[in-house]
Amino acid sequence: MPDAPDQPMLLRAAEGGVVNLTLNRPQAFNSLSEALIEAIQRELDRIEADDDARVLVLRGNGKAFSAGHDLKEMGENRTREDLARLFQRCSAMMTRLAKLPVPVVAVVDGIATAAGCQLVAACDLAVASDRARFATSGVKYGLFCSTPMVALSRNVPRKPALEMLLTGDFIDAATAERHGLVNEVAPAAQLEDAVGRLTARLVDKPKDVLALGKRAFYAQLEMGLEEAYAFTTEAIVDNALMADFDEGLTAFKEKRQPRWNAS
Repeated sequence: MPDAPDQPMLLRAAEGGVVNLTLNRPQAFNSLSEALIEAIQRELDRIEADDDARVLVLRGNGKAFSAGHDLKEMGENRTREDLARLFQRCSAMMTRLAKLPVPVVAVVDGIATAAGCQLVAACDLAVASDRARFATSGVKYGLFCSTPMVALSRNVPRKPALEMLLTGDFIDAATAERHGLVNEVAPAAQLEDAVGRLTARLVDKPKDVLALGKRAFYAQLEMGLEEAYAFTTEAIVDNALMADFDEGLTAFKEKRQPRWNAS
C-alpha cells in the first residue's frame, strides 16, 4: 500500500530535552524504505547539532515498530548496485545511532522484524510493551538477516541469536528482555510511564559526560583487554578534568544535587 501523500513518513516532537522520532508508514508496517532511511539520517544530523537535545526516542506508528526493509521496493530495484546502495545506507544509519552523542531509546509496541529488529538492537536502550514481538525473519523469505545479525549478535548471546537468525521465529517481549535485547517490558497501558521514567533518568545527567561515556563504551567493545583499559584510562582522565566533574565534586562536598550546565 502506498504512503499517505499528505503525511510525513517520519514525525518529530521535542520537549524537555527529549526528541521523539516516530516512523510513520503504518500501512507498510513502518518498513525501512530508502526514503525513510534518508529521513532518519537527516534527523540524526539535526539532533547532533542541537544543543538542547539530550535523549532520542525512536517509535513506530501503528501495529509495528518496523517490519524491516521494504520488500516491495527491493523487488523493484534488484540490481547489485541498487541493493548495495540500500544496505550500505541502512548500515550507515544503524552505525550512526551508536555514534550519536545522546542516548537512543527504542520504544517497541508491536512487531520488530528483520531490519526492524536490527534497529532496536542498534539503539542504546530499549523498552517494550508486553505485546511486542521480535524476529530476524528474513530466512523464511530466502534472505538471511546478515546485516541485522551485526547488531543482534552484539546484544543477544550467541545461541539465542543464532536460533533467531536460523529459524526466523518470533520471540516475545519477556524472552527479548531475558536475552538482553530490551531493558524493560511494561504492560501496554503503562508503556509510556516506563519510557518517561527511563528518559528522566537520562535527561538529569550531564550531556557531555554521557556523550564521552557512550563513545568510550562502543569503542572499547571492539578492543582487547589491555587496549580497552588503556583507552578508557585516557577517557576517564579527560572526564575527570571536565567542568561537570568540578560541579559533581562540589555537590558531593555540599551534600546537594549537582546543577549541570545546560550544554
